[in-house]
Amino acid sequence: MQWDHIIKNGTLVTAQETYRANIYVKDGKIAAITTEELGGDAKEITDAKGKYVLPGFIDTHIHSRDGRNGAHEKEDFFHSSMAAAAGGVTTVYEMPNCNPAVYNAAMLKDLVEVITPKAHVDFGVWGLCLGNLNNHELKGLFDAGVVGFKFFWGYAIDAKSYQLIYNYREGMENVLPPLDLGQIYKIFREVAKTGKMVAIHAEDFAIIKLLTEEVKQSGDKSYAAMLRSRPVMSETVIIETAISLARELGTHLHILHLAAGDGVELIRRAQAEGLKVTAETCPHYLALTDEDAERCGSMIKGYPPVRTRYDQDKLWEGINDGTLSHVCSDHAPHTPAEKKLGLWEAPAGMATVETMGMVMLDAANRGKLTLNQVVKVLSEEPAKLYGTHPMKGALQAGADADRVLVDMDAQYVFRQESMHSRTKLSPYDGMTFKGKPVQTILRGRTIAKNGEIAGAPSGRFIRPLS
Repeated sequence: MQWDHIIKNGTLVTAQETYRANIYVKDGKIAAITTEELGGDAKEITDAKGKYVLPGFIDTHIHSRDGRNGAHEKEDFFHSSMAAAAGGVTTVYEMPNCNPAVYNAAMLKDLVEVITPKAHVDFGVWGLCLGNLNNHELKGLFDAGVVGFKFFWGYAIDAKSYQLIYNYREGMENVLPPLDLGQIYKIFREVAKTGKMVAIHAEDFAIIKLLTEEVKQSGDKSYAAMLRSRPVMSETVIIETAISLARELGTHLHILHLAAGDGVELIRRAQAEGLKVTAETCPHYLALTDEDAERCGSMIKGYPPVRTRYDQDKLWEGINDGTLSHVCSDHAPHTPAEKKLGLWEAPAGMATVETMGMVMLDAANRGKLTLNQVVKVLSEEPAKLYGTHPMKGALQAGADADRVLVDMDAQYVFRQESMHSRTKLSPYDGMTFKGKPVQTILRGRTIAKNGEIAGAPSGRFIRPLS
């Protein structure tokens, strides 16, 4: 037998089990998992002694700034997918606010054509909800294979390019103001017809606009002032409204990048009621608090914002009791020049796809969750939620041979200069971590090892199985 790859002597980890075994790969799939040594040669042999072998991580929420007219000075898919591979991620889901935006099936096809040659990892793509502008296109996007539908609640839209407007002011030309509740109702109703989820950025535009104006007039430019301008209730009021719509229309609601601890209880209650409401959070909400703001400066700025220790504790409760389905990066880089601006002037967003795995492995070493739970929130649950399991996120015969080997004893100081993103900036720069992805394998082939990329891009566009 000629195997593609044999991974031997490793400790395999699933969401439920930890055990010693060898993995044999053929034609990009796991052919066998066994404690026995099977005969035959292999194109590649990895001795995983002393390492844990996990399913490849899945990052369901990245913004690569790509597309034919993308903001390539900030990031592109070549760099974001390299960063993913270096961080143990084998599948990413690209958000639809690229340029051109993914608002119909033709734009999805165009983006796939543009980014496939750059893809170091496999990828799926979200579809964009623009209300009356593209409600009639959602069925076509569903048929074309989107993983779900993203609605940027509270954001205005450029009427010509369909790009998001982040700082809307009344009277702006060729700009459609944030959608009203009736238009949002129609989005939820149309998405429900597809059976896919509608995933929302949960922040209330009107509350934030009012409070931002008041805080700025005070002259206070501190991080505490920024939190006052985007309080917890600016998230929870949208979550409550969205849950009401999901209850009424039967829509699968997904809350993106939850930062507000009080939101966990709202989601928990909705799930107890039997509603199909799911939610994610991000490593920066689990690893950082407002106490890190002075050290990080504008590197910590994201929307929703990194909040307090109370919020962080509630998010960890949601991870550990299963209220929050998974963790993703919300990778959203900006240029060094932009991020060097003051806290209020700098754009919101961080380069985080490469650091997602290391933050969660470090958390496991600190007892915040088990290594089995790392597999659950970074591999298995994302695959199940988005309909790609067991092709992805599984350690079983027939699954794609996507693996990440981790060294849980590796202790190191993280340096942002080592990052593979086009923008090499991180709020974790200079911090010490323990636990590290050391080899990433996509469909049986090593694509990254010890922080270095191995080989040319080989990622593929994937569609949900269900």
